[in-house]
Amino acid sequence: MATQNQSEIRYLTPPSIDIKKKKFCRFRKNRIRYIDYKDPEFLKRFVNEQGKILPRRITGTSLKYQRKVSQAVKRCRHLALMPFVTDLLK
Repeated sequence: MATQNQSEIRYLTPPSIDIKKKKFCRFRKNRIRYIDYKDPEFLKRFVNEQGKILPRRITGTSLKYQRKVSQAVKRCRHLALMPFVTDLLK
């Protein structure tokens, strides 16, 4: 009877299979040329909970737009639209 229970293995959830999504630059895909530094809600997508700018390998943005994003975040911080450091930003 013990061997019969061992052969019947049931999962509550199906086993997860990691599928890597291809990263893409959302600025090139949506043809965005200008990143507005006066829009802190948009720039919060590129900042983590502590207020640090997320790297390219995580966000998937290209080098050209990563530079523009970082410059826009810094300008937004300078105008006090976004905090420099915080505990819970999102």
